[in-house]
Amino acid sequence: MPPTGLPPSGDGRGTTLAWSGDPLLAAKFSVPAAPRHHVSRHRLLDRVGEGARGPLTLVTGPAGAGKTALAAAWARDGEPPGPVAWLTLDTHDGAPGVFWSYVVEALGRVLPRLRDGITMPARPGSVGTSLLTRLAAATEHLSGPVVLVLDGFEKVAGRRVPAGLEFLLGHCGPLLRLVVTSRRDPLLPLHRYRAEGRLTEVRGADLAFTPYETTALLRGHGLGPGDDVAGALTRRTGGWAAGLRLCALAMQRTGDPDGFARSFAGTEQAVSGYLIAEVLDALPPATAELLLRASVLDRLHPDLVDALTGRRDAEAVLAGLTRENAFVDPVPGTPWCRVHPLFTEVLRGQLRIRHPRLVPRLHARAARWLAGEGLVTEALEHAAQAGDWQYGASEAVHHLLAGALFTAPGGERVERAFSRMPPSVPGAEPALLAAACRLARHDRAGCRERLAVAGRHLRQGGTEPDPEVGLTHALLRLLCEPQADEHSGEHGADDGSGPAEEAARAVSDLMGRLPPERIRARPEIEALRLHGLARSHLGRGRLAEARRLCAEAAGACTTQESLPVQHMALGLLALAESAAGALTSAEDHALRSLLIAGQHDDGPDGRGGAAFVALAAVACERDNQEVAHRRLGQALACRDVHYDPLLAAEAAVLRSRLELARGRWETALSVLPGPGTGEAPWPARRLALARAAAALARGDHEAAVDAVHGIRADGPAPLVALARAHLCAGRTDRSLRLLARAEDSPGLGLPDLVGIHLLRARAALLAGDRATAQCLLGRALDAARPELLRRPFLDCGPWLRPLLDGAGRTDPAHTRAAWLTARGDAGRPGPAQPLSSRERDVLLCVQRMMSADEIAAELSLSVNTVKTHLRSVYRKLSVSRRREAVERGRELHIL
Repeated sequence: MPPTGLPPSGDGRGTTLAWSGDPLLAAKFSVPAAPRHHVSRHRLLDRVGEGARGPLTLVTGPAGAGKTALAAAWARDGEPPGPVAWLTLDTHDGAPGVFWSYVVEALGRVLPRLRDGITMPARPGSVGTSLLTRLAAATEHLSGPVVLVLDGFEKVAGRRVPAGLEFLLGHCGPLLRLVVTSRRDPLLPLHRYRAEGRLTEVRGADLAFTPYETTALLRGHGLGPGDDVAGALTRRTGGWAAGLRLCALAMQRTGDPDGFARSFAGTEQAVSGYLIAEVLDALPPATAELLLRASVLDRLHPDLVDALTGRRDAEAVLAGLTRENAFVDPVPGTPWCRVHPLFTEVLRGQLRIRHPRLVPRLHARAARWLAGEGLVTEALEHAAQAGDWQYGASEAVHHLLAGALFTAPGGERVERAFSRMPPSVPGAEPALLAAACRLARHDRAGCRERLAVAGRHLRQGGTEPDPEVGLTHALLRLLCEPQADEHSGEHGADDGSGPAEEAARAVSDLMGRLPPERIRARPEIEALRLHGLARSHLGRGRLAEARRLCAEAAGACTTQESLPVQHMALGLLALAESAAGALTSAEDHALRSLLIAGQHDDGPDGRGGAAFVALAAVACERDNQEVAHRRLGQALACRDVHYDPLLAAEAAVLRSRLELARGRWETALSVLPGPGTGEAPWPARRLALARAAAALARGDHEAAVDAVHGIRADGPAPLVALARAHLCAGRTDRSLRLLARAEDSPGLGLPDLVGIHLLRARAALLAGDRATAQCLLGRALDAARPELLRRPFLDCGPWLRPLLDGAGRTDPAHTRAAWLTARGDAGRPGPAQPLSSRERDVLLCVQRMMSADEIAAELSLSVNTVKTHLRSVYRKLSVSRRREAVERGRELHIL
């Protein structure tokens, strides 16, 4: 390929314009040199090279997107199919005579014979069909492909030049290839070229840098960014090439490149100056003013922009900006548009400078338009930006957003927007929204304080509030109430007339006063009502009732928006089940809870602690210490564990048990909070029992008895703990009387039942009745084996091992205890049940690191069936993750 940009012959003489005698500018025919720190983007070079096999390749994008750099890099390094004739266009080339003079010269510099029989235009304003016909005819006799690059075609105004170019494309020979770069689509019949397969397009989205390419660019500037820095900068700039290069230069000047990348905003001087000069100032004044006023929006709808500007032409203006790649992109399939984030920042900065008093009014107008369209979350954000707190709070309450505020995806946005609302804003609705915001931040005391303010406003009103206001007030009362009155017993009042029940009844009554379709649109309200009641019952120790209500709450979640409530309800259900000894079900519901959280977001949110606590409890009960420690660590990383009394108490109990398993009774006691006032009965009981267990571990029987006597609740668990303490102290008769009472107590769970059998077995052994002790041990093993419950046996101390070892190989108790004593290298029990052949097939696929979809295709199963088999494998192997299942399968020689 001959070099580009050379004169047509060896005499060094150039061509002149026929009508003016001025020479053609040689610089316009030169391929631009590669910029410093150029990044070779092979994916785009291949795309242009593929397009150059056909007649037309179009590269479009906004200013600074890298169009010219891409075309020039391809011309230099992309192995074009033949000689490249380059022409850089400017605003003076819009006259047809000028344009075609330069085209003929560009082609003539790489194909000198092409000039034969072609005369230059005689006038700048027009070109006869003769020149275009001769030019098209000349291309029919090319010996090989020739590429003509027209760079900056948007500078060619009018329709006459595109019309001539269309003629050339329609009549030229098959070896002429055209590459056009432009900020906007040229006035060519692109739709027809697409349908005929004659057009290859590289758009602005294709030109955007990837994080990998950003990393290469920054390294070319002597910077060594991490993947997170490159990713953050790419997201912030939208991959805009000019913005990234300007950022790289700025990062070279700063002492903290990584900090600059993370905090970079579009108002950085170099970037904003470029966008103002190249984009904003280049727009017509009326269009620029429209964009300035619309910059308060994150996305633009033509009707909304008209509402903000008082105009009626926003649709046409936005469509024009989209066509011209003026940093405005359509949202596919919708009438909405988005402005590039950096350009948005520049526009907002200019709006604050030019019209500072206009900004709140624009936000207020946007809030009302969005609310009228049902886009309540966005409306509330704009109301907050406008400082129109009363309007925003009223809209939130009357749209029943109290529950969605801390469960739905947009709830965090509303909470963040209204966290700045002054407490002095009058009215019940602002107080209710403030209460919901505080509850979303786990600030129950602050929530109750704002609810009291709302209650005073409602009483002062003198009239019955709207159902939406009353419903919001009752629902927040239910969710914010303590789990039980501090003076109530474990089972509370028989008539169920506590504050939680009263609030729940009020919620039900007020829901009945609203149209059914509104309630159906907000299923999270009923789910939260059931969830709040379940928490109240769990706080009182009513495990069976709490489990029933949690299951109903999970079932009431029927929409995508209510999934977070289902996640919370399943986590609480798993917690109640783990306490009752239903370990398999607890593990299943906890994993389902976390699966829903993963589908809803990137992972469990700040309310995922219950599921992790339940999984830690299951692992602890099954003596899987490693898993229990890991799950407890995951639970402590969730915000709600530190603010929720139920979860905080259970996490402390688990920490204490794990320390006791290591023989560190002092540490086990120190991690437990001291007895406090106002604790709900169930967490208070759990903490007291943990203190008693630590006291027994150090041999202090009286301290154990005192710890249990301090519990404000009865039930089987305290009686079993007292019986254990008295039996260790040698008071066998008293211990047996307590065990008899425990057996008759309501709410007897599996751990208590197994504990009763074991304590009776020890009492029989102390009395010399080994046969009875052996029989009672067999009952304990039968009860514990289906759930792989091991902790009660490990807590027994040294007396149990001789009883097991002394049994013969044919003794029933020894046979039933095999699962208890058979331990792998990880110290875990063997599988409770053998894997089915299909479950083994699934586990083999897991070993091959196949996804659920791939396993389903491999075994001709549905994805749901594969997940069911996986849950069963996890349960049988006492694991909770894929890697653990594979490791356990190898230990047991299943794999």
